[in-house]
Amino acid sequence: MPTTMTSKGQVTIPKPIRDALHLIPGCAVEFSINAQGEVVLHAGKPGTAEAAIGDRFEAVRGRADIKWRTDDLMALLRGED
Repeated sequence: MPTTMTSKGQVTIPKPIRDALHLIPGCAVEFSINAQGEVVLHAGKPGTAEAAIGDRFEAVRGRADIKWRTDDLMALLRGED
């Protein structure tokens, strides 16, 4: 499955490979070179991405201490008097 590298060194991992390794956006991946000089892609720990996303939002859910009404906040942000 050929792919093309961008000027930033980025490549798209083909969907069959992503599916086989159960990769989702945010998953950690690791590259290595084996004894034959081939690049090997290793998937990160299963469930790492889902846990990180869930934990990040759960950690701050319900912690806002400013009681703004939407109209008041929009007026402040827009500079309305």
